[in-house]
Formats: sequence, C-alpha cells, structure tokens
Amino acid sequence: MSRLKVLSGEEIIKIFMSYGFDMVSQRGSHVKLKRETEEGVKQTLTIPKHQELDKGTIRAVYRQASRYISEKDLADKFYED
Repeated sequence: MSRLKVLSGEEIIKIFMSYGFDMVSQRGSHVKLKRETEEGVKQTLTIPKHQELDKGTIRAVYRQASRYISEKDLADKFYED
C-alpha cells in the first residue's frame, strides 16, 4: 500500500460520520463513535481527538475500522496514491 496520510482526530471523525457513525460521548480527548447496522449489530470506534495523530495510531484506527468497513472503501481516505 501507499503511505499513510497525516490526519487529525477531527478529520478521522468526519470520515466515519460519513459512514453513518454518530458521536455518542467524549472523555478527555477521546471520542466514542457508534452505529447500528440494519441487522441490529452495534459497532463502536474510539478516536483520539488530537491535532495530528501518530502514524501508528492512524494505522490502529484503520485496522479497527476495517472490521466494520471494507478496506477498499477506507484505503483512499487513509492512504496517499
């Protein structure tokens, strides 16, 4: 794959909100996002709301989200060409 983009927590939150996640709580700098599928499966992501996230953190968020959203859909938002 290509290089990871430099993303802020706010940018990542907007990406997941476009996939139907809603912000349900915030504790400190961490935001909890949730959505429920049509089958009733609850999906939760926790995103640190920092100005710039470390590459390892972005990679971990990507891996966590790929359980719910196909990597094909996520790749263009997280990786450069």
